[in-house]
Amino acid sequence: MLESAPVHFASSLDQMLAFLKVRAPGPDGKPDAERLKSFSDAHPETLNQARFVAARPMPASFAGVTYWGVHSFPATNAKRQVRFIKFKIVPVDGELTLTDEEAKAKPADFLVQDLDTRIAAHAVRFDVLALLGRSGDPTLDVTVRWPDEDRREFVRLGTVAITALDHTGLCDPRIFNPAELAAGIGQPPDPMFAARQTAYALSLSARRN
Repeated sequence: MLESAPVHFASSLDQMLAFLKVRAPGPDGKPDAERLKSFSDAHPETLNQARFVAARPMPASFAGVTYWGVHSFPATNAKRQVRFIKFKIVPVDGELTLTDEEAKAKPADFLVQDLDTRIAAHAVRFDVLALLGRSGDPTLDVTVRWPDEDRREFVRLGTVAITALDHTGLCDPRIFNPAELAAGIGQPPDPMFAARQTAYALSLSARRN
């Protein structure tokens, strides 16, 4: 449900499939550059996520990354008033980044190693925020942000503390079902959210087998 960018790379299943197909490698091991450009020109919104990530420095730690929920959830209060919210998960110790030179000197798995070291020393904490929507915000397209999203009014819902990692790699019988929501939080109306419910169930079944 959370991504290290505030937008997804596709707004529908059809667009997601087309996005992946055009990036499939050809006989030379690379995607067809002309097909890729044509697709991107016709669907510029599919590049929003990549542009966001490319414009930011390399993370120095998983514990120092801001994570976003790209979906807009309808939230109902005690007075039966409905307002859309988006979730944002912010590292308590702030964002941690590397320069290009620092990143080149790191091993490929340095982020996992770093997280192990940090959690062994102390819990890694993130604040959970609910960004408050306004009338007219785009709620059906996860490839676009809300206007002025970084300066939105928000409510801090609590803090998550990560105290251990599971290195077994085993698949347990539990499943993350995005439709299991807290009271008062409705399912987002965008098509990508509905698709996740089926996809996650299929993924669990494949891992078990």
